[in-house]
Amino acid sequence: MSHFKDSKAPQDEAPIHRIRITLTSRNVKSLEKVCADLIKGAKEKSLKVKGPVRMPTKVLRITTRKTPCGEGSKTWDRFQMRIHKRLIDLHSPSEIVKQIVSFCSLYTACI
Repeated sequence: MSHFKDSKAPQDEAPIHRIRITLTSRNVKSLEKVCADLIKGAKEKSLKVKGPVRMPTKVLRITTRKTPCGEGSKTWDRFQMRIHKRLIDLHSPSEIVKQIVSFCSLYTACI
């Protein structure tokens, strides 16, 4: 039975998960800064990172009359809000991702 190899017992390693982080914001600069910080933290821990994937920007529009009473010339206000979205995929154990994402509570208070 020399053709069977003695294999070592598998170690208790945490299973590697594919974790998708979705970031949304109205401010592009702050969104890109958070993405860069998140990717930098993941690369410091030598994790496999994919992203940031830039999703299409949603533009929410509201058109309303300027005058509240309806009298006068028909002038309109046009308001819009742009929502930017980024996706980041991490391949790692969930405990490490929790350490990386722990800074998100700081950013949500600032944004």
